[in-house]
Amino acid sequence: MRGALSRASWRGMFQSRIFVAWVLMALVVWAGLFSTFNDLKFLAEHWYYPAIMVLGAFVAGLTPEGGGAVAFPVLSVFFSIDRIVARDFSLMIQCIGMTSASIYILTNRANQLRAYKPLLVFIPVTFVGFVIGMRTLQGIPVFIIQALFLSLITTFAYAYWRSSHRGGEPLLVVRDGSDRLRLGAILLLGGMCASLFGTGADIILYTLLVTRFGMREKVATHLSIMLMASMSILGFAYRGWVDEGLSGYQIQTWLCAYPVVLLMAPFGTYVLQRMNVEWMLRGIVVLNIAQLLYFNVNKPSVEKTLASLIFCVVLMVLFSTTLAKLERKKREEG
Repeated sequence: MRGALSRASWRGMFQSRIFVAWVLMALVVWAGLFSTFNDLKFLAEHWYYPAIMVLGAFVAGLTPEGGGAVAFPVLSVFFSIDRIVARDFSLMIQCIGMTSASIYILTNRANQLRAYKPLLVFIPVTFVGFVIGMRTLQGIPVFIIQALFLSLITTFAYAYWRSSHRGGEPLLVVRDGSDRLRLGAILLLGGMCASLFGTGADIILYTLLVTRFGMREKVATHLSIMLMASMSILGFAYRGWVDEGLSGYQIQTWLCAYPVVLLMAPFGTYVLQRMNVEWMLRGIVVLNIAQLLYFNVNKPSVEKTLASLIFCVVLMVLFSTTLAKLERKKREEG
């Protein structure tokens, strides 16, 4: 029975001819690149890159967290891979996975395309924040960046799971100048986060959309996915052509995980439209807490613990307060 449901899910995901054409084209491109720049021996030796992204890409399509929310901490903390390499991998892999999820969203007839029109403004503003972050923030100590990111995804996932924050607005309605200022500040901040972690802009934007603007959870998730997809493409291009900072090794690891995220991210989006995701949210909370704990017990230091505590307290208060405010507003309107 489960196998039949799984096969039905995969068939349902490929109903759009445009999406099918994208997948086939992307696979042909991957095959050409893999045969030119990679080989099966390298893939066998670096199996953990595609293995990590089985979960990472599914999370990217199912939740407001990008695949980098799994890739960055696992590579940077668990495998002790250089923070810049882990960030670049997150950007590179999301430019395939989250783009695939975005194309699935845009070609799904059940979705209103006009709901995604704000991205025409969101993307350039966020990219400005990314460039600012690349120019000014890269000297921050690695343990601070790791502690901030792990605290961000852990507190967000917990507050998101615990609250009944479900919004009702199908479209973004910007009422006044103060709304525009909030959006601009959040988008710039999101871009700066992406310059450090390879992800994060999606989480920050989602929080604002469901709190301040009361948007429907799934529409806000779709907007956050498409924003992060665009930022990943632009960030990949920036690192490759402006910084000229990508190595052959990074291209090879990207190609190892490419086909996994191509399919798993849109599959997560497909599942999001058809199920109650509470069980998945619980799993993400447990995963994020485990990553944060491992970060602090692996080569422990007072600085790491203190940074984690401060970030967790500040971010938990921020997320919990904003989500609780939305719940109160909804009760008053109801």
